[in-house]
Amino acid sequence: MQFRTIIEPFRIKTVEPIRQTTRQEREVALREAGYNLFLLKAEDVLIDLLTDSGTGAMSSAQWAGMMQGDESYAGARSFYKFETAVQEITGLKHIIPTHQGRAAERILFGSALKPGDIVPNNTHFDTTRANAEYRGATALDIPIAEGRQPHLLHPFKGNIDLEALEKTITENPGKVPLAMITVTNNSGGGQPVSMANIRSASEICHKHGIPFFLDACRFAENAWFIKVREKGYADKTPLAIAQEMFSYVDGCTMSAKKDGMANIGGFLALNDDALAQECKNVLILTEGFPTYGGLAGYDLEAIAVGLHEVLEEDYLHYRIRSVAYLGDKLISAGVPIVQPTGGHAIYIDAKTMLPHIPQNEYPAWALSLALYLEGGIRSVEIGSVMFGLQPDGSEKPAAMELVRLAFPRRMYTQSHVDYLAEVILYVNEIRSRIRGVSIVESPPVLRHFTARLAPAQGS
Repeated sequence: MQFRTIIEPFRIKTVEPIRQTTRQEREVALREAGYNLFLLKAEDVLIDLLTDSGTGAMSSAQWAGMMQGDESYAGARSFYKFETAVQEITGLKHIIPTHQGRAAERILFGSALKPGDIVPNNTHFDTTRANAEYRGATALDIPIAEGRQPHLLHPFKGNIDLEALEKTITENPGKVPLAMITVTNNSGGGQPVSMANIRSASEICHKHGIPFFLDACRFAENAWFIKVREKGYADKTPLAIAQEMFSYVDGCTMSAKKDGMANIGGFLALNDDALAQECKNVLILTEGFPTYGGLAGYDLEAIAVGLHEVLEEDYLHYRIRSVAYLGDKLISAGVPIVQPTGGHAIYIDAKTMLPHIPQNEYPAWALSLALYLEGGIRSVEIGSVMFGLQPDGSEKPAAMELVRLAFPRRMYTQSHVDYLAEVILYVNEIRSRIRGVSIVESPPVLRHFTARLAPAQGS
């Protein structure tokens, strides 16, 4: 008998209390935080879906591995265990540990980019874009057209536009030092990229002598979508699919805080000997020796275990279905979300949900505040606050106004998800009462992290 209920493939051994708050307390907390959910105290949040980065629960095997951490400054056995785990999956030659993914981006771009360069990607996420622009390069987003249409159903909306990739390379000779694909496409709604698209993008890049990289933060989730959606992969394991994905690339950046199942860490992996040596030199300057890269030995141990656990089919089935479960509830109630649901998050389409709020009053940000005020849920805006500020200081509305609810791994249960649905449906009912916001003060880069906002005048 095949039962329909998909249970969590784990038992809970340690619990952490959640503090209940009142709406009045949350209203005060919002004002004190400058209407920025990043600036809230975590203890004032009921369900925290700000990010799935480093926020998950580690397994008993990971905790046990941490007790074996070798804290030697150079040549620790924990590094070699970590290196072996990464190489088994990626097949890449040089494995450079970093304290998290943005450090890998900074080191790679600092070594490979110069002012005036162009880095094509399906869609850059915030730190990837910022690190490219910090070097004076253009972070060019070229997703397929379907990826810009939240309600359109397409199995691989994360795909890069292959025609645009070829055109970018041919029309800008000498200005494209590398190309990337983000798997899954976080800023595009957590949408997966097909194996055929990865393979074709690799062929285009290599035809022109350009290195091809993956932003591999959620490589395992992408592998699962390939398994269940792409012809010819149903009988392959997530590990085999991941290995094929990496076989087409020259390197990758990785935040192990996502599909490394760890609370900290990341890596840069490369095949090019000269580039790897240059990157290691920068690593020593800013992160640490190449066999620890800013991480403790116990962190390397936890990542080595997590990279295997994340590819377990029972885990991936549960993980993807948990997100889809919430998506089904919202779709049936008429809440506009990015469809089909992605692997790590639900993305609410705030532009459609709040048509009365103009983009210059940041509808997605306003919606995220309402979710916290009414139900204590912390989410994150992926819209014009995050991506509207251009390198020259001008404002340009984002392509989409999304609110992302990112699920920490192995953290919340179905009752939490049912509560989420209840809060979101209530906010949808009162959506006409939600008003826009304006920015009071903000930094020139990655402003969403620390900006302070206020209700827009007249709201």
